[in-house]
Amino acid sequence: MQKKDLYKIVGKNIQKQRLIQGYTQETFAELMGVSWSYVSKIEAGILNLSLGKILEIADYLNIEVDLLLKTKN
Repeated sequence: MQKKDLYKIVGKNIQKQRLIQGYTQETFAELMGVSWSYVSKIEAGILNLSLGKILEIADYLNIEVDLLLKTKN
């Protein structure tokens, strides 16, 4: 698996969990203190997130980090 594929998987997992929580990209961005375009880039798999940022996102979503890192549905 290439790095870009992994970025996209993590991004889709973040998007899925955000939607389960009922957040729009805009409201989730406000919660995190970032722009909606930053959230959009994360979910599109464009950004290479640090482990610290992934942990932070899991905290904002009040979920275990493994839900964001899993590669199989």
